[in-house]
Amino acid sequence: MDLQTLFSVKDKVVVVTGGGSGIGLMISQGFVKNGSRVYIVARKHNIKQLTEKLAELEPRSIDVLVNNSGASWGPGFIESYPDIAWEQLLTLNTQRVFTLTQQLFPQLEKRASKETPARVINIGSIYGIITPYFLSPAYSASKAAVHHLSKVLAAHLGPRNITVNAVAPGPFETHMMKATLDAHYEDIVSSVPLGRIGQPGDMAGICIFLASAAGSYVNGTVIPVDGGIVIANGKYSHADN
Repeated sequence: MDLQTLFSVKDKVVVVTGGGSGIGLMISQGFVKNGSRVYIVARKHNIKQLTEKLAELEPRSIDVLVNNSGASWGPGFIESYPDIAWEQLLTLNTQRVFTLTQQLFPQLEKRASKETPARVINIGSIYGIITPYFLSPAYSASKAAVHHLSKVLAAHLGPRNITVNAVAPGPFETHMMKATLDAHYEDIVSSVPLGRIGQPGDMAGICIFLASAAGSYVNGTVIPVDGGIVIANGKYSHADN
């Protein structure tokens, strides 16, 4: 199999939640530039209405679902950390990943086969792997839950010809990271083993790999895209997603 065929995502139908900014935009642009038809879903969309609209627009099938939408909560102290943070972050960052996958499952399964499975790519965070330096328990727990949810879904959807994997980003230049990068850029860069911040091609590349023929036998993994932060024993802590 030649390289172009192995990594091609041309004509694939891709749904990216939160695809209009930040890491979601990086992923969306990567697919668009390589010939995919991409639907960008805003965080505020009603899931039932969304799935009905997608079924109308793409009655054939959906090839790739990227669950990227998420929210964070500012650092706090144990004495004042609010319950609402748990309610909001676990709902948006974790439950919505499951619900959207559940609702789009019929379209994902429709044309999937053992040789060409449909793909679900869930965007987690290295904060779901390492311990951040500041207190953000709901965020870290929600992303760790996304990672484990991805494994659970992989085991159950694999026999239905759908792979499920998670990507755990480190620091990227996004709006979410702007204040942190402005204040701590040199410290952040110096603590990343590869010595740089993530670039759009890094996130687009891993998602294109997972969505292509090259990634068709990868299932149930959590892949850090972090310049080596995780293997550096969590020395760095200002992750992006």
